[in-house]
Amino acid sequence: MRAPAARRTAVGRWCLRHLQLLPVLLLIVGAVLDYNTSPHFSAEAFYTAAPMTAAALLSLRATILAAIGACAADFALLTHFGFIGDSGGRSELAAVATVSVFAVVVNRLMYFSDARLQSARKIALAVQRAVLPEPPAAIGQLRIAVRYQSAVRGAQIGGDLYGVQDTPYGMRCLVGDVRGKGMEAVKAVDVALGVFREAADEEPTLVRIAARLERALAREARRRPGPEQTEGFVTGVLAEIPPSGDELRLVNRGHPAPLLLHGGKVRSVEPSVPALPLALGEFSTGEDRTDTLPFPPGTTLLLYTDGLTEARDRAGTFYDPGTRLPGRAFPGPDALLDALLSDVRHHTGGRISDDMALLAVTRAGGGEVA
Repeated sequence: MRAPAARRTAVGRWCLRHLQLLPVLLLIVGAVLDYNTSPHFSAEAFYTAAPMTAAALLSLRATILAAIGACAADFALLTHFGFIGDSGGRSELAAVATVSVFAVVVNRLMYFSDARLQSARKIALAVQRAVLPEPPAAIGQLRIAVRYQSAVRGAQIGGDLYGVQDTPYGMRCLVGDVRGKGMEAVKAVDVALGVFREAADEEPTLVRIAARLERALAREARRRPGPEQTEGFVTGVLAEIPPSGDELRLVNRGHPAPLLLHGGKVRSVEPSVPALPLALGEFSTGEDRTDTLPFPPGTTLLLYTDGLTEARDRAGTFYDPGTRLPGRAFPGPDALLDALLSDVRHHTGGRISDDMALLAVTRAGGGEVA
């Protein structure tokens, strides 16, 4: 599954390496054409294109060398044909020199712009690590992996969230999806994870954790402007695996059903009693219910947001992990998530329209994840 991506990377590097020779090629072609054609033909376009191309592709030193080469080539050919003394020749040389100087300026502007962009990305990555820290790779006999795929190229965080915590009650985790985009969604993510981290250590049951999340997210929603007060809900799944590791407990608040992978089979774990998303509890008449299932060695719990199941191919067909994963074996949760993301990219042709958070937890002792 990784071969096409590796080939695309190799092709990209090959193209970039050869594009860096383009300024030299432009100078050579321009000089050859200028020398071997009518004296009234000018290769000025080639001479001006060379430093501008270098400005976009190469370093400051290379851009200066391309600028000097362009001016030197134009001066040599104008001298050869005897045009260096008339106004037309001087005007052409002045134009090449002006564009060359401008190319150096453009190169510096692009450098500083790229530096600012890299700084912004580092800040965004720091924010992501603060809000969505990398969970431990293992808690006891449990192996854990997460992946976050943003729909926006270069973005580091959105409205999807995950959290994993080792508590006195066992491993507890949360995967959720905030309705909406932008900073309001990020604020809700921060609130949800902050409450989860505190409540996971303190509350004896998942129902109690859900209740605390409900209250906090309802308060956060009321602070939103306009319709966001009633539409700023969060879908989420809370999961708990006690220290014994032999069972799995789930509370689902309007979120896509988790999957259990074991023995080559994939099971969708629908909630026994459907519930409204978090922050909409005031419209519900029932209480949260915890579903308990066996979790034998070799079983993997897969939690995900709807960016996975709403990924479409060109024909509009949704991605269905429940039909794509059966019969496949993976050496661990990291391999499972890598294969899943690769399969989604293949299904969609690389077009991701929504953020995607994936969390896999495998109980060791059962060989490969299947």
